[in-house]
Amino acid sequence: MRNNIILSPSILAADFSILGKQIKEVEAAGAEYLHIDVMDGSFVPSISFGMPVIASIRKTTDIVFDVHLMIERPERYIEEFAKAGADSITFHLEAAKEPGNVIDKIHSLGKRAGLSVKPATPIADMVPYADKLDMLLVMTVEPGFGGQAYIPESTERIREARRIFTERGLAADIQVDGGITADNAHVVLEAGANVIVAGSAIFKGDIRENVKNMRKAFAAFEK
Repeated sequence: MRNNIILSPSILAADFSILGKQIKEVEAAGAEYLHIDVMDGSFVPSISFGMPVIASIRKTTDIVFDVHLMIERPERYIEEFAKAGADSITFHLEAAKEPGNVIDKIHSLGKRAGLSVKPATPIADMVPYADKLDMLLVMTVEPGFGGQAYIPESTERIREARRIFTERGLAADIQVDGGITADNAHVVLEAGANVIVAGSAIFKGDIRENVKNMRKAFAAFEK
């Protein structure tokens, strides 16, 4: 029995002049999560947005806020992101001195805890925290920029992550982020991912049609 397949459109690719409208569109089209990339210009080169934007859009929708922190020392801001409206908080293994403590902090606030690993970080590095995780985010591009192509070596990394969870009897979600489209979604799903982040593939063009096409790609794995 595999975990439910979840679509998490990334607002990094949205049109911020009509962000509220586009969030309503992805929600109406059937997306379960909304992926919110927070970047600090230090852990990654880009700067995106923070708590005020999340708190503002939280007022417009009940969709699950899947917050991905690409920031140094994430433990400083966990409580603030929880208060702003995050439902799930994912931070980078590479950015925290005591990842286990950060996971515990997230859980203490009643939120789902996710851990993310960059493409160059061995999947095995997450093993000490595996039994605490609700979700592992396997980055399939270098974090920090949208619109990148999927890194093919990611496929075996996803398989390894799913194998680790299965061997330990754990049902954590495996999320993938970067270069996922309706044309290659089957690759990551077959490997064991079940939470699919998509930015440009959803927000560029007809949002409803893009979600529909992504759902078609999921269909063979939902039976």
